[in-house]
Order: sequence, then structure tokens, then C-alpha cells
Amino acid sequence: MISPLALPVQVHIAHHAPVLARRLETRRPDRLGRRLAQLYAGLVLYGLSAALILLSALGNDPWDVLHQGLSRQTGIGTGTWVCLVGAVVLLLWIPLRQRPGVGTLSNVVVVGLVMEVVLRTIDPPGDIAARAALLAAGVFLNGVATGMYIGARLGPGPRDGLMTGLAARGRSLRAVRTTIELTVLAAGAVLGGTVGVGTLVYALAIGPLAHVFVPAFTVVGAGPSRDVESGGAAPPP
Repeated sequence: MISPLALPVQVHIAHHAPVLARRLETRRPDRLGRRLAQLYAGLVLYGLSAALILLSALGNDPWDVLHQGLSRQTGIGTGTWVCLVGAVVLLLWIPLRQRPGVGTLSNVVVVGLVMEVVLRTIDPPGDIAARAALLAAGVFLNGVATGMYIGARLGPGPRDGLMTGLAARGRSLRAVRTTIELTVLAAGAVLGGTVGVGTLVYALAIGPLAHVFVPAFTVVGAGPSRDVESGGAAPPP
């Protein structure tokens, strides 16, 4: 589950990729093993950080408002809904002719499973100071995790791919992102997901955090592995 609010940072990185590559080329070799390790570390950290935000009960990011709302209506765990919604969103890639990579498929499974384990293991604190600390830690670690798995360059998350796929059809990326996020936020709120100060904190903080951590963790060098990212498929015309 990638952070949609980090998408403008990805566009910025792509625009400045040659400069970034020259700066980091000697210390970030493009080795597949390193990229896979970074990918899975980032996805695990993302699941952990998202769970911390949920445990704070101070407000979730828009997609997790939806996941939590679905959980409260059905009794199915929030982490399980992260996986299920990710799989449904991935199906929407088909008419958009988007190509999932290893990172995309792993995102669908790993983030939700980690969230489910953490949410079933740790009880929410009652003290407001502890809840605020969980929120702050969750948002910060979410920014680090975003940089790690985006920087591995092994495929976008399913929700990111939906947004960029729609934008590639001539729509404004900003408009697409805003429309989708407001839609899932509203739907999640109606279903009982938690909207609060944490939602605002996340919205304000994730962009600047991603701006720092995406370039910091971006692997550059020989270029992305075609076989890993696209399954060896030819690019669409």
C-alpha cells in the first residue's frame, strides 16, 4: 500500500533522475538482491507504521479509513481488508494496461499481513500521550517506509498504479489523486473508519517526509530489472 500523497515526489524524482543518479551512483549500486531486501524491509515497515497510526485512534490516512470502516462493518480484520482492497484495485489495472511488478504483488500481500499481526498483538493505549506518540512514530516511519519501497524500483503499489494509470489517459494526476482519496475517505468515514487529527497530520507530513526519504533510498546505477518489474512482458504500445 503505497502513500498516494507521495506521488508528486515520485514525479519530481523522475524529472531530476539524471542528477540524482550522478550523485548516488557510486554508493547505491543497482543490485537486485539489495533492491529486494530494501523492498521487503520497506513493506514490512509500512505495515508496522500503518498499524501504529491505527492503534493511536487519532485518525487514519484516507485508505486506512476505508479499510478500518470495512473491518468494523464486516468483522474481518483491517489488515485483511488492506489485502482484499489491494487485490480489487489491482484488477482495475487491466483496462488501464498497467503492468504489476514484484513490488506491486508483494505490496498487496505483505503490508496487510504485517498490519493484521501487529493489530492482533498490541492493544491500543488509553493514555492520550501514548496515543500521540504512536501517531508521531507511525507517520514518521511511514515516510521512511515509503522511501524504501518506492526507492527499490520494483513496481508501484496497486493504489499508486491506479492513479498513475488514470492520469496517463490524459487526466490530471492531482485531480485523479484528490478525487480517489476524497472518495475513499468519505466512504470509509460513512462505514465507521476513524477520521481525526491524525488524518490531517498524515496529509501534511507525508509529502515532506517522502521528499526526503524517496531520494535517500532510491537505487540507481544500471537501471531497473525488466524481468523483475514487468515479468518480461513487452511494454504496451
